[in-house]
Amino acid sequence: MDGVTGVVLDEDRCWQVVDRERASLAELLEGLSAEEWDTPTGCGDWRVRDVAAHVSAGARFGYGTVLGELLRARGSFDRMIHDTAVREGRLPAEQIVAHLRSIIGSRRWAPGTTRREALLDILVHGQDIALALGRTRAMPPEAARDACERVWTMRFPPRPWPLPRARLVATDIEWTRGTGKEVRGPVAALLLLLTGRPDAARVWCERDGGQEGRLPETL
Repeated sequence: MDGVTGVVLDEDRCWQVVDRERASLAELLEGLSAEEWDTPTGCGDWRVRDVAAHVSAGARFGYGTVLGELLRARGSFDRMIHDTAVREGRLPAEQIVAHLRSIIGSRRWAPGTTRREALLDILVHGQDIALALGRTRAMPPEAARDACERVWTMRFPPRPWPLPRARLVATDIEWTRGTGKEVRGPVAALLLLLTGRPDAARVWCERDGGQEGRLPETL
């Protein structure tokens, strides 16, 4: 299926998934030790606490706050996102979890984005945290497919990851995009691949098992 027909979740369904993902991530975080909160992740120099803090920021920060943070970052969106997560990550663990729980039921999204970025953000960063901790965290295939389609078709905000030069084929739900060498795997693994996380994608494929769920070392 090269296209968007039947791929994009409707508004209510999208927010239902976002709420469940936020609630389950908050539950996971509440059970972490102090050492686990400081575990490095695959997101640059972010620790688990920084990723967790970032996840709730988009729904909590209004345009005024974002503008102030952007000025503080001297106009760099990447620096703004990085620095706000690190600053928020210095908060006590209990407050980070409280911030995350406070946005369950919220239909606000980060300024300049859409609800589909809210879905993409919680799906991918939930995996960043779980994989860093050696945990298994399920990803709803229909939601992951929506997120894959959003990354593939993203124009604004600009896509921060280059698209792989390959034909991606999900093995657990109907979704196909791209041309070239065929890469098959669970749609969650393809989402991680599309968002610049090839190592995490390979972990997903190993868990899924089977030869057709293997990703090549290079694309």
